[in-house]
Amino acid sequence: MGTKITAYKNKYQAEKYDRIIVQVKKGQKEKIKAHAESRGMSLNAFIVEAIEKELRE
Repeated sequence: MGTKITAYKNKYQAEKYDRIIVQVKKGQKEKIKAHAESRGMSLNAFIVEAIEKELRE
């Protein structure tokens, strides 16, 4: 049953979201993640918010 749920989630995400791969220097991911967590955010939410903020300006 777990594979059906995973397949459904993957299909939903493929239909509703675009993927962007971001590359940072070694060690930067953990720094960014720690900063995001200090603000009560996931790494993804932090990156999305930063992009949206930049686009508004």
